[in-house]
Amino acid sequence: MPQFRIVDLRAAQKETEHKLDAQTPEAAAGEALGMHLFRSGAKRDLICRVYWQSPGGTNMVRLYGKTLPSHS
Repeated sequence: MPQFRIVDLRAAQKETEHKLDAQTPEAAAGEALGMHLFRSGAKRDLICRVYWQSPGGTNMVRLYGKTLPSHS
């Protein structure tokens, strides 16, 4: 199982890092941050970057929080 390095980018806190073993970047970030995260989204919803090593080098993916529509 690969090890992922999760860099939390939320503005409300100082940039922090977590390292976890998981099957996917989304699973690692979800476990570290307690959120459901997605590979696409608006820049304002950017939550973290996730890094991992593969035989070809270092990989990175940006993960976003999903904004749910408000109900009146």
